[in-house]
Amino acid sequence: MTRHLFFLPDFQRLLFVGFSASLVRWLETLAIALFAYRLTESAFIVAMLSMLRVLPMGLFGALIGAAAERFGLRSALMLVAGTAMSTSLALAVLASLGWLEVWQLAVANFINGICWASDNPVRRMMIGNVAGPERMGTAISLDVASNNASRVLGPMLAGALLAQYAIASVFWLGALLLALGFFAALRLRTGATASPAHAASFISGFGEGFRWLRGDSRLLGVFMITVIFNVFGWPYTSLVPVIATDYFHLSPDGAGLLAGCEGIGGLVGAILFAKLARARWYGRIYVAAVAVYFATMIGFAAAPIAPAAAAILLLNGLVAVGFSVMQATLVYRLSPIEMRARLLGVLSLCIGTGPVGFLYVGFLAEVLSPRGATVAVAAQGLLALLLTRRWWRLLLRP
Repeated sequence: MTRHLFFLPDFQRLLFVGFSASLVRWLETLAIALFAYRLTESAFIVAMLSMLRVLPMGLFGALIGAAAERFGLRSALMLVAGTAMSTSLALAVLASLGWLEVWQLAVANFINGICWASDNPVRRMMIGNVAGPERMGTAISLDVASNNASRVLGPMLAGALLAQYAIASVFWLGALLLALGFFAALRLRTGATASPAHAASFISGFGEGFRWLRGDSRLLGVFMITVIFNVFGWPYTSLVPVIATDYFHLSPDGAGLLAGCEGIGGLVGAILFAKLARARWYGRIYVAAVAVYFATMIGFAAAPIAPAAAAILLLNGLVAVGFSVMQATLVYRLSPIEMRARLLGVLSLCIGTGPVGFLYVGFLAEVLSPRGATVAVAAQGLLALLLTRRWWRLLLRP
């Protein structure tokens, strides 16, 4: 099944569009973090820059999902790829001229965040259309494997480019990769419609997604865990370059290697999920992965040396795949056909709660320390998971 799916031409194109966008995201995340930290020496500002890339999910995620039912997905994907390419190109020109400033990076992160917010209701909706519901888990596993490969390559490439050249080289490479993604989107032939039902208005479609959610306990559990992960879990990644620089005294290429370890674990995990995970385990995998992720965050913060931190990040990335694969897969499988785009948009909205976490972890990093902030939010995440059991316990059933 996996082999047949992987060789579908449009599935390959959709994977490449996602890979190129994700590779640029991780290239720029490390480069922007190190550039901003060198200029400001503020972990809070570094966290805020990462937050701005996530903020549009909360602002526009559900709206994009509703709009996806009204417009062609292929056209929307091309618009997203073209916008991201233009943003990276603008940063490359500014950096080459020596005009790059932190506020410009903030604006670019927000624009690219809007593009990222469209991924679930647009590109992954198209993946589901190409693969079908029965192969959705395998398809998303392959997509996550592709994204995690970019998490390995992105920080390493960014670190190497920053060590040898200036930050402009990172943005020029990003613009080139996104241009290739744009042309891949241009060649798509299938999976271009959101659903067979287009009669609902934009506003009614937006509201219906939330009304349906209130009546489905399993989906409500999925979204509850997504919010917990994005408030207490994911935002700590913005502090990894800071911890690598301040505590382990790593150079830019060393920081890139350390940050890439999470992607290596994620790549291995995604391959394992694609081959071994069974549909009856999906809910259990989803819950367990988040709990273990919080535990590995504490281990990373307490690591005494860089090699130990790297090993823990490998495990952290591996279990994070259980979350990232299952959230989109569960929503797609548990949603009726006519509601999928809208509910995937609501999923982006839940992911968009991340800015709250980035603000919080940035504040704690200033008040405590980057390591102390990581331990604090991980402990609170475990507590939040425990306190919300009544909403997600149905996911533990086969």
